[in-house]
Formats: sequence, structure tokens, C-alpha cells
Amino acid sequence: MMSETATRRLRGRLLRDFLARLGVGLGGIGVILAIVLIFVYLLSVVLPLFKPPHMAAVAAYPSPAGHPSALATAQTLYLALEEQLEIALRFSSDGTVTFFRPDDGSVLERRRVVPEGTARVTSFAVGEAGSGAGGFLGAYGLADGRAVVFGVRFEVSYPEDVRVITPLLGYPLGEVFVTVDPEGRPLQRLAIQGGGEEEPTTLAAVVGEASGIVAARFVPEASFLGDGLTWEVYHGSHALGTQAADFLLLDKMQRLLYVADEAGALTVLEVDDEAGLAVRQRLALLDDGATLTALIFLAGDISLLAGDSRGRIHQWFPVRDAHNRSLLTRIRGFELAGGEAVRLLAAERHRRGFLAAGASGEAVLFHATAERELLRARVADQALELVTLAPRANALLAQDAGGELHFWRIENEHPEISWSALWQKVWYESYPEPDHVWQSTSASNDFEPKFSLTPLTFGTLKAAFYAMLFAIPLGIMGAIYTAYFMAPRMRGLVKPSIEIMEALPTVILGFLAGLWLAPLLEANLAGLFALLLLVPPGVLLFAWGWQRLPLPWRRRIPEGWDAALLIPVLLGVGALAWACGPPVEKLFFGGDLPGWLSHELGMGFDQRNALVVGLAMGFAVIPTIFSLAEDAIFSVPRHLRNGSLALGATQWQTLTRVVLLTASPGIFAAIMIGFGRAVGETMIVLMATGNTPVMDFSIFQGMRTLSANIAVEMPESEVGSTHYRVLFLAALVLFLFTFLFNTLGEVVRQRLRRRYSNL
Repeated sequence: MMSETATRRLRGRLLRDFLARLGVGLGGIGVILAIVLIFVYLLSVVLPLFKPPHMAAVAAYPSPAGHPSALATAQTLYLALEEQLEIALRFSSDGTVTFFRPDDGSVLERRRVVPEGTARVTSFAVGEAGSGAGGFLGAYGLADGRAVVFGVRFEVSYPEDVRVITPLLGYPLGEVFVTVDPEGRPLQRLAIQGGGEEEPTTLAAVVGEASGIVAARFVPEASFLGDGLTWEVYHGSHALGTQAADFLLLDKMQRLLYVADEAGALTVLEVDDEAGLAVRQRLALLDDGATLTALIFLAGDISLLAGDSRGRIHQWFPVRDAHNRSLLTRIRGFELAGGEAVRLLAAERHRRGFLAAGASGEAVLFHATAERELLRARVADQALELVTLAPRANALLAQDAGGELHFWRIENEHPEISWSALWQKVWYESYPEPDHVWQSTSASNDFEPKFSLTPLTFGTLKAAFYAMLFAIPLGIMGAIYTAYFMAPRMRGLVKPSIEIMEALPTVILGFLAGLWLAPLLEANLAGLFALLLLVPPGVLLFAWGWQRLPLPWRRRIPEGWDAALLIPVLLGVGALAWACGPPVEKLFFGGDLPGWLSHELGMGFDQRNALVVGLAMGFAVIPTIFSLAEDAIFSVPRHLRNGSLALGATQWQTLTRVVLLTASPGIFAAIMIGFGRAVGETMIVLMATGNTPVMDFSIFQGMRTLSANIAVEMPESEVGSTHYRVLFLAALVLFLFTFLFNTLGEVVRQRLRRRYSNL
């Protein structure tokens, strides 16, 4: 029988074992729960990116005329919405503007833009948005060659903490009437663009019987006496010949004028203050007999959208050819269902989205960069005659053939996101060809966001590859020698020394790599290559010489301490190689190896490149791989080694056929954990790569990784924006990436363990 004391000790041991198992189990469950919660949180932020857009009807009502009933027959020329969706505008052919509430059609105010008693209104145009919220510049063209240029902006005030939006209507050129055609011909079609109060304003018009184009540029000049601005006027003209002018567009830079006819013939004119109008390019927008039915700019006025009678919408923008000429090129196309003719096109103000409508009253929303249809909805039972999108693209106002207005709300927060935009090549505006590009922000409001995750994923794999290329041989070979050949006392010095390297903060390694190692390697690139070429034969030569020494001399070095002799050899050969670098570089490469690589081999050289990252991040990964692999090799039961040696196997045969096979699960786990560390590394790649999201596998080029991109851009992203959520998507991709590789590594490790567990 057990004594009472022994019984208490046994119970205490069992209790401690139970508590230990419980603690380990709870800890494991906690880790799994934490990982699941991280995944769920990332997913909750990312999922709204893929939420389908939605449109909902708010109101439908007769078009407001303002007052006297006789004016109700005036044709609607243009509709607009204020940014907060509290005020809508209707410009009519009688030269008036009506302000009304878009949600119920109630009239707020009616003003006359064109004074009474003037020449007949023959055309109307609007230009780029002004400085006010939802403001814009517009003009009425008259039958006597003059135009009325007006500006609309909205002033926001908060009397008694209540937001009040007041529409302001003015004449930015200082006069009500300006002369566009000095010959006084009717302005049949009109285009206008203006930069602001102290920037030029340009008007272009089709005059007479569509026989020519005239342009007038009003350039502000400060008065010498400082009593205001005067306007210098430049006129230009161009004869169209046999081409009709059914469509007229002027870009926001006031440099290019696009004139097209219904057959799809397009003439691009350059507008110059001194030279007037000059032909830049002629081309056919359509090539199969279809009729051009709509022509507008996308946001930024770089891309043209051309709709035709067969329901197709073509996107064109300038691309430089082999002679460096910027020529309009057809990029991509979209289609309405059933080949319904495109009647109307309306572009979003700040994104590359646009709305198309046919004769059925159905409106379809597309996004050009994502190259996809977002949604479609039947806005009216009749064909739509006019449609406009709100400045924030969160509403539309349309007028049908019966004169009824329709106000719809739109939920479409992230139209830029699609599989092609994230992972495939996209032909972006002003790019010579389709490419994978990450460029999330710009100084311009007209910027086309580029959210390709491909270069970031490529950069992550590239950085990890070069780091592992440096770390795996050194880590594994070092672990083999330390665990199998090294003397115990020396192992007791080497192993803790290498493991303590893992405690070095990666920000310090990144700092040293970016500010010290990168310039050093650039200045001594030839020395580095000489080091790689001379060290292996130097070590082999020393080993050969060591084996040729008399046995008594070699026995003076205790077994397992041989590696210590390599330290002075490595230092000596390294110093020799480093010293040989400059003369070799001067003799064969003109003293500039990086420049020679660029000019002779076409291999661009960045100071902060994959070579620097491989060395720095490999240095950070080596301790992980070495420690785990060394433990796995050292843990191989000694009786397996002794049995192999007793059966006549050599040390190398025992190592390769017994020890390494038995330790292979642990070695493979070490490699996978090291790879995971390299993939998730942030500070080293952030400080030592240049952070350029390029897809070039060259060791002399930099990269940008997923983790570094998140660290750089997350502090500057707007919470809830597309940019913000795409960064979380990058984090989710990184999370899944490491999870997948770790899971795969664990599966392989378990198979290796089962296979070699019987040795």
C-alpha cells in the first residue's frame, strides 16, 4: 500500500498534470480563436468591396417650369444636382434656370440667365466643375454669334447650427455677353471650359450651317492700376469642309477640341492662343456602318466614350506610338442588352464610372477601369431624353420623353473593384499598354486609381525568395554541422550566439540595410561578386591543404573544433576579394559596374534592391531556420547514428541516409516557418527596397511587398474608402497566403514524420 504522503504527492502530481493540460488546451483554443477573430475582422472590412450596387426610385414628377404657364413648354436643355442632393437645377431653352427640390419637385426659385429681348438661344454647354460644392461653368449660345457665360456655385452656411445651401449665379467674365464669332453667325453647337476666376476660359462653337468651327479664349490680365481684371481675347477658326459637326467637346485643359459627325468621323483640333485651331488627328470612331449617337468625356477629360446605334460604347484615349505621337486609340468596349441603340451617356464627376441609356427607359451603370457592368434599372416607362449624375455619383436625375423627371438614389461605393482590376493587366489612361499597376493616390482629383495586388504579391514572393536563397543554405548547413560534427563546448557557444541574433529588432536591420548596406554594395558591387566567386574555392583549397597536413599536426586541433580554423580563412579571402573589386571594376567595367549593367545588359540598377533585401532579411531569417533545424538534427536518437556507423556506414552516409531523413520533418518545418517569417516581414523591406511596385525579378531591382504597402499607406487612407478596404484585402491575402503555406508545410511535415518515424 502507498503511504499517505505518497498518495498526496500522486494526487498533487495528477492535479498539476491536469492543470497543465487544461492550460495548454485553453491556450491552444485561445490562439485558434484569436486567428479566427482576425480572419473574421479582416473579412468584415473587405466584404463591402464586393457588395453589389443598388438603385432605388425616390420620386417622379412633372418637370418644374417655375412660373408662368407659358414657359412650361420651354425645352429642358440641362439638369444638374447639388452635392448634398438638396437642390436640383433645370436650364431651359428660354434662358432661365429653375431651382427645385429633387425629392419632390417643389420649386425654390427661378432666375433668368439670358436677359429678355436678346437674340434667340441656339445652343447650350456646361464645363468643368467650379470651386463650390457641385458648382459648374455654363454658357448659352445665341443666334447673333454671342454667348452668355455664367457660373453656378453653392454657398453653405450654418445659421443657428442648421445647414443652409444657397445657390449663387454670376457672370465670371464680368459681362453678360461675350463674342464668340466675330462674324455674328448663329452658334449651333457650343463647348466651354474655364479654370477659375484668374484662369483662361475658352468657348468653341459650330457656326452657320455647320460649315466651320470658331473658338474664343478669354485670358485674364491684371490691370496695371490694380483696379480689377481685363480680358485678352484670342479667336481662331477652322473650316470643316464636308464633315458635319454633330458633336463638339472641349477638354478641361482647353487644349484639344473634338469634332465628330453621326458617321463616326472624328477630328481632333489643337487650340492655341496664337495659331488658332490646327488639326492634330483624324480617325473613325466607328468602322462597321453604325451611327454615332452619343459622345462624352470620362472624368478627367482624357478618355472619350462613343455610343453607337448598335448598343455599343467604345472607350478611346491617347496612347503614344513608336514615333512618340499621342494618338487616340480604342481601348475597350461595353454593350447595352439586346443591341439597343445608345441614346444618352453621363459620366461620374470623379470616378471612371458612367451611365448609359437606350430607348426603353432603362439605365445601365458601367465602370471603365473595372471593365464591367455594375447594375441596370428601368428608370422610366418611356425613353430618357436627359440624365445627370450627382457630383458624388450617389443619385441620378433623368427626364423622359413625356417631360417627367425621375429622381433615384444610388448605392455604389466601390465600383473600381473587380477581379480584373485586382489581378489582371489593365490598360490605364495614358499608359502605352495594359499593365499591373499599384498607384492608389495622386495630387489630382481626376486621378484614375490603380489597385492591382499582383505587383505587391509578386514583390512579396520576390523578397521572400531572395531571402530564403540566402538563408536556407547557411541556416541548414550550419545546423547540420553544429548538431552533427561540432564539439559540444563549441556548440554551446555557437548555438546561443546565433539564436540571440533573432532578438535584433528588424527596424534596426532595415535601418542598417537601407542607410549603410545599400550604398556600400552599390560602391563595391564588383567586390561582392568577387567575394561570391573566391570564397567557395578558397574554403575548398584550405580543406584540401588541411587534409594534406601530417596527421600529428591535424590532431592538435580537437575533434569538432575544425570550423574555428575557417574564421581567419574566410576573413582573409573576403578581404582579398573586397580589395580586388575596385581594380577589376575599373579594368573591365569602366569603373562603374551598375552603369555597365544598365547600358550594356539593359539591367536597371536600383540602390535599394532585392540583393540588399536578400542579405538583410536572410540575416533575420537565418536564426529561425538554424535553431529549429539544429534542434531537429540534434534530437535524432544517438542509437540510430551508432547503429549505422556500427554497420560500416561512413559519417556522411549516416548523415544523409539516416540523420537527415529522420530529422526531415523538423528541417522542413524550419524552412516553412522561416519562409512565413520572410513573407510577413515589414520593416526590412520597408526601409531597404525603395518600395517601388514593379514586376521585375532582377536581383538589382526593388519591389514593394504586401506588408510594407499596408504599413506605408494605411495611416494615410480614408476610413471606409475603397483604398482603405483594398489595404485590408491585401492584409487578408497575406493572411491567407501564410495560412495556406503553413498548412501545406504542416501536411508535408506530418507525412515525412509518418514515413521516417520507423527508422
